[in-house]
Amino acid sequence: MRETEHLGHYNLLLLLLFLSLFSGSIFAQNYPDPVVDSLLKSGINKLLLQDYDQARNIFEELNKKYPELPLGKIYLVGTSIARSYDYKEPYNSDYINDNLDTAETIADRLYEKDPDNIWHQCFVSLRAGYYAYYEALERNWLSAFSNGINSVKGFEKCLAMNPEFYEAYAAIGGFKYWRSRKTESLKWLPFIKDEREEGIKYLKKAVQKATYTNYMAVNSLLWIYIDQKKYQDAINLAEKMLNEYPDCRYFLWPEARAYEGVDKRKAISLYEKILSMYKNMKNNNHYNEIVLEHIIARQYAKLSEKQQALRYCNEILSITNLSDFVKDKLGDRLEHVQDLKKELSGQ
Repeated sequence: MRETEHLGHYNLLLLLLFLSLFSGSIFAQNYPDPVVDSLLKSGINKLLLQDYDQARNIFEELNKKYPELPLGKIYLVGTSIARSYDYKEPYNSDYINDNLDTAETIADRLYEKDPDNIWHQCFVSLRAGYYAYYEALERNWLSAFSNGINSVKGFEKCLAMNPEFYEAYAAIGGFKYWRSRKTESLKWLPFIKDEREEGIKYLKKAVQKATYTNYMAVNSLLWIYIDQKKYQDAINLAEKMLNEYPDCRYFLWPEARAYEGVDKRKAISLYEKILSMYKNMKNNNHYNEIVLEHIIARQYAKLSEKQQALRYCNEILSITNLSDFVKDKLGDRLEHVQDLKKELSGQ
């Protein structure tokens, strides 16, 4: 099994800026306009609850009330990406590109008017980060990398303006860790530094003190702990977040993956909880269902419970009428399921 089914989505490129989520620190920066701040927090909270329709409505209200700011458009894009990623549906590329292009124009205009305004620098960096994330999801690696670098450099400028601008720490921390992690075989080169520990320190600071990027920092740390095989640390952090949002899949996925390292039965229980969520969705296209049942089957196989593992393999192989999009996303997974079934059947 790969280190995790989802870890690839939190690497050097994709960790740049997934979704900036909720508040909760007395040390954090709030956007100066209280109405903007309130709408951001309300919409972000709906994202944590995976209530994408309500989140979209709130960010549309933000966009209409404050058309001179790029935030509404950026978070509408974030909501669209989050929904598509969660449900494994095609991304609305025209909608995403149109909104990000307009957001770029607005952010650049604000920055040129007042480059010393830290929020204007943040807008430019935030927009670049979302574009980098989207391009990486679409596997446009060159564009993703260049926009990601620009995003991180922009957030570093924010910290140069104010070292206590904690919104910047999450993106920079994730970047530092995964850049070092993915280039560790090149650490003998004089210009390649190991910044993993520094990246973790940045993320911990964001977890404690950031307002809008708190969740991104938490999610980053969860997958980093898993990457380091610090499974109990990941479990403790995930459970802390799940106490507030018990059905949040952004925390349930990494918690389940972490439990694979310490208690496979508990991992199975958590995966089955996530599975039931997707099965009960009206727009279930079976992608997540197949992925989860495959993971569960492999856990049962590792526990030498062949009949249970076979049951899940058979459930997967009984699913029909998959769309071309889902077949493409699944890649060779169905072949792996067939191979596991043959292995379990002694064929």
